[in-house]
Amino acid sequence: MTLHRAYMLLAGFYSLLVLIGLIALLAGGGPVWGAALLIVGALVACGLWGRTLGRPIMNPRMWRPLAGLLVVGCVLQLVAVFSLSLSGAEITWLLTGAIFSVLPAILLFQYGKRDQEVWATAEEREGGKMLDEILARRRELVLEKQAHDSLAKVKLTRAGQTYRASVTRGRGDRVEQFEESFTCPATLAFFIIKYTCISVNDIAAHYAEERVLTT
Repeated sequence: MTLHRAYMLLAGFYSLLVLIGLIALLAGGGPVWGAALLIVGALVACGLWGRTLGRPIMNPRMWRPLAGLLVVGCVLQLVAVFSLSLSGAEITWLLTGAIFSVLPAILLFQYGKRDQEVWATAEEREGGKMLDEILARRRELVLEKQAHDSLAKVKLTRAGQTYRASVTRGRGDRVEQFEESFTCPATLAFFIIKYTCISVNDIAAHYAEERVLTT
């Protein structure tokens, strides 16, 4: 069995758990607060399918907090099982929720990492590929651009599989500097597009012209 198929089966299993829980709740076989567990479980199943299929679902910023919520929920559910007087059905719900929260928490934490191609648009993937090709020929890329009343300067470097972007941007008298590192070139393109007035095409055009002048 391949790892991808194992993830498919896992996502299907958690979807089935949510369906069984919904049927049990509708049949009166679960506590009222079981609805909250089902909602969280449905979100978990969606995240697992997204990670398995390599598709962006909702927003990457929501999955790591959800993974943290699963961990906290697991601890609270175990504490409740061993410290409160509960019915058999309530214990079953809590133990099931706690046991099956650990693995999704790990997978959703990984899925919520923004620095991966799954969250990139087609434009960012193409831009990342372009930057990767240019950085394979040059150790450093530097470009400065003035747009209306704002000025931006970006310096890009690559060391192994790590890309570093240093940005200086200003508007009027205000100037700020910051830098970030990435392992996915598509995320590097996203960072430049989002935080500067410089596009990937600006960088490609600049170095294409420079190459022509030096030949």
